[in-house]
Amino acid sequence: MAHNKKWTQHDIPSQTGKRALITGANSGIGLHTAMELAGKGAQVILACRDEAKALQAMALIRQQHPKASLHFLQLDLGSLASVHAMAEMFLEQYDRLDLLINNAGVMWLPQTKTEDGFEAHMGINHLGHFALTGLLLPALLKQPGSRIITVSSIAHRAGDLNFDDLFFEHRPYGRQKAYGQSKLANLVFARELERRLNAAGSQTLSVAVHPGVSNTNLAMPRHESSSAFLVASLASILSPLIGQSPLKGALPTLYAATATDIRGGDYLGPNGFYEAYGYPAPASSTRRSRNPEIARKLWDISEQLTAVVYPFEKDQAVA
Repeated sequence: MAHNKKWTQHDIPSQTGKRALITGANSGIGLHTAMELAGKGAQVILACRDEAKALQAMALIRQQHPKASLHFLQLDLGSLASVHAMAEMFLEQYDRLDLLINNAGVMWLPQTKTEDGFEAHMGINHLGHFALTGLLLPALLKQPGSRIITVSSIAHRAGDLNFDDLFFEHRPYGRQKAYGQSKLANLVFARELERRLNAAGSQTLSVAVHPGVSNTNLAMPRHESSSAFLVASLASILSPLIGQSPLKGALPTLYAATATDIRGGDYLGPNGFYEAYGYPAPASSTRRSRNPEIARKLWDISEQLTAVVYPFEKDQAVA
């Protein structure tokens, strides 16, 4: 990947004829991803929980791109029933999918559970997207060169997948810990998905990205250790100084979705100090995130918890 160039949204090639589905496309990075892809001619499906907010986002995109082809599908990633319903609706209405962008996420929530009983960060950020990707895979596999982009975070570095207690039922809950674990799961999932697509001989690519520090997603933790609180306080003060605009935060996603030199298994983020800001470039990741054994374990547990089995695996079982 040649990254001496400062790649921006102006470098996105025409997306005419392409169909993209973006989760959480009504605000922040998701909205800017939708805006830029629609502006380049892609048909964009905004998969969001709140219809009113999605319609607002669509109106905003149409102000800049009056001819934008936009659609809304209701999706609550905290509900497997909702994920199934949305996937079913998608497959009824559309024959294929070029880009699936797993962008939606929650950050630093107090300890809460999804309707399926999963810890909220893990349930929404990882398991909801795991299920959705598996259910939409037939539409992606139909389209040679289709891409699945999963948004992780710098916070994956602090993450650890505790398979004995994934949902903090026995260990003390920490917001950063729970968030970091879910973001590590995102990255591990994206890489394992690539291994499996590859093994199945598929031309669909799985790529992971992170947005650096953007002014969209900084929350203040309340009941954390004093050091975590200090870091968060500092981050909220520094964010306007080093934090990038949501559009700049969306660049790694847009690069992963549209650049011609992307390879499956790539992980991209900003190229500035500590990968907090800058232009898209290969990102650094922890050894844990690259461990195939951890990845297989996460995959098996995710299949058990969601009851979603990926269609390409049936072919491998026969082989």
